[in-house]
Amino acid sequence: MGMDAEREALNHAETDNSVSGGAFHAPVVQARTFSGGVHSYYVSPSHTVLPPVSEWPQLDTADPIALGVRRTRRLPGESPLPPYVERDCDGELGGRVLKAAREGGLVVVTGAPLSGKTRTAWAALFTNLPGRTRVFAPSPGTDLRGLPGLLRGPGGAGCVLWLDGLEGHLGEHGLTPALLAEFVRLRMPVLATMEDEVYDARRFGASGRAGVLSAAEPVELPRVWSESEAVPAEVTVEDRRLLDAVLWRGEHSVSEYLAVGPELVEEWRRARRPNAHPRGHLLVRAAIDLGRCGLRSAGFSQDLLRHAQMFYPQELVTAQSESFEDGLAWAVQIRHGVTGLLVPGEGPDAWAVFGSLIADANDRVDSSPVPLGVWTLVLSAATDKGALRSVRWNAHRSLVPVAKRDPEAAAVLGAINATFGDLETATYWYRKAADAGHTEAAATVGELLASFGTVTRAIPYLEQAAEAGVVRAQYYLGVLLADRAHTWLSRAAEAGHPLAARALPPLRKVTDTRPDTVKE
Repeated sequence: MGMDAEREALNHAETDNSVSGGAFHAPVVQARTFSGGVHSYYVSPSHTVLPPVSEWPQLDTADPIALGVRRTRRLPGESPLPPYVERDCDGELGGRVLKAAREGGLVVVTGAPLSGKTRTAWAALFTNLPGRTRVFAPSPGTDLRGLPGLLRGPGGAGCVLWLDGLEGHLGEHGLTPALLAEFVRLRMPVLATMEDEVYDARRFGASGRAGVLSAAEPVELPRVWSESEAVPAEVTVEDRRLLDAVLWRGEHSVSEYLAVGPELVEEWRRARRPNAHPRGHLLVRAAIDLGRCGLRSAGFSQDLLRHAQMFYPQELVTAQSESFEDGLAWAVQIRHGVTGLLVPGEGPDAWAVFGSLIADANDRVDSSPVPLGVWTLVLSAATDKGALRSVRWNAHRSLVPVAKRDPEAAAVLGAINATFGDLETATYWYRKAADAGHTEAAATVGELLASFGTVTRAIPYLEQAAEAGVVRAQYYLGVLLADRAHTWLSRAAEAGHPLAARALPPLRKVTDTRPDTVKE
């Protein structure tokens, strides 16, 4: 029988209010199930129905995300959560959980927002208590006064009260010093989390609710991870999300990176709507692609970002409803007290994109490719060798699979390798593009082959480009052919041919202007 049907049967239930052993018990509501059994629901004076212990999830089958652990990125084939990374406080926290399981009492984990409090608390619970332990995780504001009576009923032993965000469970009908004392008598462990600032305000304020917090010294989880809390190498091999966190988190902790990443991605995707932040969405997309090309921590200038957006014509039309300045202001706003979508880069007026956005785009099979014009644009911004190496490596990883069927991509690979100084590889890709009909690449590969001294191989490419109307190829081909004509006319003149001798002086005016790259 399902919960809805059972609760419907409450209309025909018998209610018994009782006090036994000097302790308050919530009213007991007995409802007969369709299978013939009887469930006892414990109801507070405000008529909050607490589910029976038998319906609480067991620890080994409970969903930590449903109980408050922040989800991380979820791609096809990935587990709901990455492996847990051990924290320095695990030993102390585990000991307190075991003691509370034996003696009852409160264990509180405090820390900054996104420091990993809930995941760490859950790991302590999961690691130290039996899998059959029943977990009660009430919603904030739930009346808990009937809970002791519920625990005295069938199956009440071997349970734990899980209060993620303890501040939502304090107050007259929530966790009070008297109720906590009752849990101690029942040997009921209470595991809770609170943010540092909230804990301090409650613990040291004038409110009587501080009495609950004074019953337990908190386990503090620092925002900044220590050197001993580094993600093990074998774990990064096992889970791509943790590897990305190590590579892309920058100045942020692993837990901050993992928690805030999905939130940023979702906010960015939804911002594309015309009545949201279409310009901000476009700027962040362009920034992501600049990062995918290789402009990462060093970042890029605002002018480069303004130029890059032009390579997204469809998005640019929608973005007209928002100014560049407003879109940029939206993109750099700090989210969750941790980061903006765009973050300061190295140097004045430099911006970079938060690393999880790049990692997410790289790992998704449905991510749009970086526009080819952006790769070319990045070449003008990657001024040092390190940046050029990064751009070159990323270009080969992204463009090689498509360059064999896309002459534009092959031409871009040629340009990137030429900028890097690898003329041999540049010629290979320019020839791929030219052989597929790319006229500008044909002109360039012709020039390169001529510079290598292979004029015979260069001429067909220059003719291809010249016939297509590429002016520089027409000039280069003319000079090259004139140079070859000069060679043969000179030999004829030396052999005494009079017409050849008369043709040489005007021809020298052309050959003397040949490009330095042309080899004899």
